Amino acid sequence: MTPRLELQNISKRYPSVQANDGISLQVMPGEVHAILGENGAGKSTLMKIIYGIVRADEGEIFCNGQPIGVHKPTLSRKLGIEMVHQHFALFESVTVAENIAISFGGKYDIVKLSQQVSEVSERYGLPVNPRSLVHHLSVGERQRVEIVRCLLQNPKVLILDEPTSVLTPQAVSRLFETLRLLAAEGCSILYISHKLYEVKELCDTATVLRDGRVTGTISPKKTSTAEIAQLMVGTDLPQTVKKASKISDEHALVIRNVTTSSEDQFGASLNDISLSVRRGEIVGIAGVSGNGQAELERLISGETTLNDAESIQLFEQPIAHLDAGKRRDLGLAFIPVERLGRGAVPSHRLNENAVLTAYRLNMVENGLLKMNRANRFTEKVIKKFGVKANGLESVASSLSGGNLQKYIVGREIEQNPKFLLVAQPTWGLDVGAAAFVRQTLVNLCNSGTAVLVISEELDELFEICDRLLVLYQGRLSQSFQCNETSLEEIGILMAGATAVGSDNTRTSVHASSD
Repeated sequence: MTPRLELQNISKRYPSVQANDGISLQVMPGEVHAILGENGAGKSTLMKIIYGIVRADEGEIFCNGQPIGVHKPTLSRKLGIEMVHQHFALFESVTVAENIAISFGGKYDIVKLSQQVSEVSERYGLPVNPRSLVHHLSVGERQRVEIVRCLLQNPKVLILDEPTSVLTPQAVSRLFETLRLLAAEGCSILYISHKLYEVKELCDTATVLRDGRVTGTISPKKTSTAEIAQLMVGTDLPQTVKKASKISDEHALVIRNVTTSSEDQFGASLNDISLSVRRGEIVGIAGVSGNGQAELERLISGETTLNDAESIQLFEQPIAHLDAGKRRDLGLAFIPVERLGRGAVPSHRLNENAVLTAYRLNMVENGLLKMNRANRFTEKVIKKFGVKANGLESVASSLSGGNLQKYIVGREIEQNPKFLLVAQPTWGLDVGAAAFVRQTLVNLCNSGTAVLVISEELDELFEICDRLLVLYQGRLSQSFQCNETSLEEIGILMAGATAVGSDNTRTSVHASSD
């Protein structure tokens, strides 16, 4: 059988790194083929070469046995090659349906297309409003738009870069059903994921990259997780060591009965939110993107302020009226889900981005910035958190998504905060880096810091958290002890249903309680 897609000796070099080095692989019709590797291993560059965004320095690409040659995304789409990008390729100022229409090209009927978007998104369990403006959408919702856009094109080759990072377990199962159906119909799927259990469940074949080279091609279902990890990172996967310290009675964060309206017409308003986090405790907020996570982040970080100062307290001090800077002065640190633009200034160097939030660490003296201190801090973060960058003067936009995430996480944690708010801490990180970040959060909590994690990675939340709450349509569920609930029960609540509590009573996610 002729391979649907074949790469022969693909190489790509940038000024500071060899991204791909002689990569060869084959993808057969109807095959689900995983591409595995650490952050910076060359996975995203390789996918961009296949899609025509980046031109390889050497090597050839064949589609159905025919050489593609120099090509662009427009040619890839004509050949039936579609890609869901890790960093979404969407226009901010137009609607979901208009974004999809732009990718199709030519004339379109926006009403008919909107109906098709609704039908496909509902069929595949990827809810999205075709009339929503993209700049109002959360990260998870934007990812759904990208997936729906590709599915509308009836692809022959579908490239998925971390497609399940913001989906519930039920939605992941639904997506896998969809991908298996597409594969059965002959669609070839290139699947990039750091979740090895997903790869073992879904994929027929996996090509493993390390430092831009192929280290092995395996059958995931017949290969152990430890063996896959060895091929990816060269060592065994670290295991998260559970918490050692007792939870304090002192409350770090308290929110009492807060109701706010969303500034975005397509956003989720918060309704009667009550929440507490104690020193030495990790509390998780589970939920599908678009249910108020962004609004809750802004409420806690200080980007949204309230007139009732007492409604939010940090270590018994009213802060609801304080802006983000003043809350940071009191020991709050924040890791946002948006890396570029909110977590870091894309065009600024890493040492300059360090100054944005860490200047309080004696980086300013007599009103003057001490760049030597900022440089030392940046070098410490790069070394400790394994950030792959061409020095501390690399601009933020030059880093891969996973390495920029490691830098932002390290920058905030190295400030030794008293309270840490973190959204999607390991989104896009490879298995080794994700394990390191989780352990770092646990260690930070052991030192007495209170940690609030907003994440859609349920396995992650169960691994590191003491308690969990579910956010659905702007309301918080009751609090669940992690050792007294299950992935299935939390997943049901994330979907908006009710769950049976330990006392056999029905617990609705709409009942806001701490």
